[in-house]
Amino acid sequence: MRSALIAAGRKLFVDKGFAATGTPEIVAAAGVTRGALYHHFADKEALFAAVIRAEAEAIAGQIESSGTPDLSPAEALIQGGEAFLSAMRQPGRARLMLIEAPAALPPDTLAEIDAATGGRTLEEGLRAAGVAEPAVLAALLSSAYDRAALAIDRGDPPQPWHEALRRLVTGLLP
Repeated sequence: MRSALIAAGRKLFVDKGFAATGTPEIVAAAGVTRGALYHHFADKEALFAAVIRAEAEAIAGQIESSGTPDLSPAEALIQGGEAFLSAMRQPGRARLMLIEAPAALPPDTLAEIDAATGGRTLEEGLRAAGVAEPAVLAALLSSAYDRAALAIDRGDPPQPWHEALRRLVTGLLP
């Protein structure tokens, strides 16, 4: 039932946005009662946070599975960035993660989700590469990757974004 609510919520949040999606639509799409929704989630925002957490975990999983043990830290960072951009091409994901989530969820919630998923992997990669201030650089680099994902989702040619991000990453490394 919880997974049905998350799946139905995801589809509706992608199609209509968080603000325009009502709980009656969600429960109808999931084939459950309103009581079931409130048994699993305190409110629509809690369901949306679960959708965003599931998306963030899927993205982090794709990033983590993209690497191989024989990569240098620099190569691992670049490959992880490429995996992020690939993961963000899933239909609706850029809208959910980069437009709807910042508009609907408190910054603390987003920071906690990021720290447990993609933000953690990026910071670990920067730390392994020996950069100073890996947490600060992870936040800045994450913003650059998010901007690229939005541009690519909007229809920009991906190659210039990929190349610029590679130059950015290699320029940060000692």
